[in-house]
Amino acid sequence: MPSFSLILQEFITLWVVIDPIGTLPVFLAVTARMTPKSRRAVAFRAIAVAFAVLLAFILLGQVVLDALGVDLRSFQIAGGVVLFLFALTMIFGPSKPENEISEAEAAKNAAVFPIAMPSIASPGAMLAVVILTDNDRFAVAHQVMTSALMAVVLLITLAILLLAGPIHRVIGQTGAAVISRVMGMILAAVAVDAIVRALAAMGALPGF
Repeated sequence: MPSFSLILQEFITLWVVIDPIGTLPVFLAVTARMTPKSRRAVAFRAIAVAFAVLLAFILLGQVVLDALGVDLRSFQIAGGVVLFLFALTMIFGPSKPENEISEAEAAKNAAVFPIAMPSIASPGAMLAVVILTDNDRFAVAHQVMTSALMAVVLLITLAILLLAGPIHRVIGQTGAAVISRVMGMILAAVAVDAIVRALAAMGALPGF
């Protein structure tokens, strides 16, 4: 039975990489001209697509790596680097102006892009779920727990998206930006920890 601290750690990791609060500005931009009914439909579809993508990475991600002969610790280091770079975009802001992202408003697949991917099921989230469900380190029960925690975070994300209008009026654009940057700092720490742990497991950090 996983300890409460481990469950909490994985929940925080999944919360940070999925970043429900950070998805809010993207969702508002894409659905700004939609009716409330259409906005709800987009929210449900985006969560469903994100869940399917992340679950596919949980089930098949490591299988693909094994088929390619890639050591998971090497993938963990690469994932940590990508997570760190992703955290920097959260801290300093994306390189693309927000008005470019809002161009997806008129697209029929707005729920898939940019909301489901890359906002919710981001590259960082994909890498994180593979690392958290490593077949060599975790039993099936642990992997099921991770999947359940991921589902909980996605359900919370859905609730936030359904309440997007009122939430944004309360916290404002500045509040959303501050929260996203705090989450970025946490994610950067998680990324560095993943790299250090992988290097230690490979014996590259003697005495660590």
